[in-house]
Amino acid sequence: MQRSGELDFRTMSKAVRAWFLYYEVTPDERASNVLSSAAIEFYNDGYRSAEDIAAMLIGTYVGLFSTRVNAPTSLAIH
Repeated sequence: MQRSGELDFRTMSKAVRAWFLYYEVTPDERASNVLSSAAIEFYNDGYRSAEDIAAMLIGTYVGLFSTRVNAPTSLAIH
């Protein structure tokens, strides 16, 4: 049996991978950090499925350039 935290991590990780696939971008550490932080925020806001979190990431971070903003959270971008 898997712990809830492990399942949550897998869900968010799957969502971040989906973002890279959607934008056809090679994963890198900087973008992964930004997207992972945003995924945690979306999860805390009530988005629970990888598909929902991925949709929020894809809509919020449009392309690799948007992950290069010197903002600690997705809320700071808006």
